[in-house]
Parts: sequence; C-alpha cells; structure tokens
Amino acid sequence: MTQPAPELTLPEELLLLALDPLRGKPLCRARFLEYGTAGAALRELELQGRITEERGRVRVTGLPAPPDPFLGQVLGSLPASGHEISVRGWVRQAGRHTGELCLEHLVRRSVLRRETGRLLGLLPYHRHPAADPALPLAARGRFTAAQDAGFPEPRGRALAALAAAVGLASEVGRGGLRASWALHGLIDDDWAAHAVHHNVRRDRSSGNRAPSITSNTTSGDD
Repeated sequence: MTQPAPELTLPEELLLLALDPLRGKPLCRARFLEYGTAGAALRELELQGRITEERGRVRVTGLPAPPDPFLGQVLGSLPASGHEISVRGWVRQAGRHTGELCLEHLVRRSVLRRETGRLLGLLPYHRHPAADPALPLAARGRFTAAQDAGFPEPRGRALAALAAAVGLASEVGRGGLRASWALHGLIDDDWAAHAVHHNVRRDRSSGNRAPSITSNTTSGDD
C-alpha cells in the first residue's frame, strides 16, 4: 500500500530539490546548500509566526515551539524573546549544523537514506539518496507548477528565491536562461534568500572551498 506523501517544511523541500535522488549528492555546492537550509529554516519559522524579521535581523515572537523537532531545535538556538540576531551572521555560523540536523531529520522520517563511504579509503563522507524516488519527483512537480503559475503563494516564492540563492536556478527552473534569470530576480525580494546569497557571494569572492558535512564529516567550519 502506498504511503501518503509527508508534509514538508521549506528546508526539507529545498533539500529534496537540491539532492540527486539516486546518488544523494548536492546539485550545487554543498556549503551553499547548508546556508540555504539555514535560511529556509528561518523563513519557515517566520511563516509560522514564531519569528519576525526587520532590516536583516530576526527576533523570536514568544509563541510555543513548533511540533516539528528540527524547527524546534532551530528556534531554540535563537536568542530569547526581546533580543535580535543578524540573519546573515546566523546563516553563516549555523549553516553547517543546521544542514546536518535537517538531513538527520529527513533520514529519521524515512524521506532520505544515509549512505556512508570513505574517500581514498580514509576520509568518511555521507550521501543522502531519496528513500522513495517519487518524493523528489513530486517536489519537482510542485515547483514546476508554482513556476508556471508565477509563484502566487509566499511559500512557493520563498522556495524559488532560496533555490536561486544557492545556485539551483538552472537545475530546478524550467524555461532556459530567461527562466533562470527570473528566479534570480526573486532573491532580493526575500530577506532569507538575500542573506543566503550574501554568504554565497562572499565565499565565491574569497575562493572559499571549505568542505562540508554533506560530503565529509571530518571537516571543520570556516
């Protein structure tokens, strides 16, 4: 009997779009995807009314923690109500840990599988193929339908902006170069995607090629 498709949060949808469903490797730079996962988690919390954003800074609203354990951990990592934190800074500092938490959460939910290997027989790494190839296919279908409709819903627009911010526009967009540029045009209108893209540009300009938890568990943060 076919199991019903799980409800997915923004960071989970982003990961399903970004990971090759069979090989489990990111279709963009793994470090960029970590930034994107962190930004998507903040955006999801804002959509739920649990944080607010103003001028690139977020604060918690005081609502109870969400039932989703991953989002609950993210919310618990933010400063107490009344204190603000920079979105750009938090995305950069918390990206790796947040990305790892979200992957583990999806493995526990049987959305992804975790495969471990060793690079050159020494360095351990993880891959995260889909537990059911129908799930990433459905995520692509939802994205394409939203794109065809012009992303009328805030959640769909946020996902598109985040996907473009991490370098997935050409992978997930339909319609060639013009469509890719249209997705990039959404970045500046979304505060979370804008913060993610700032960190992506910073890494690109500095030539930062630090390894990532999605590919190598022995690496440290930058």
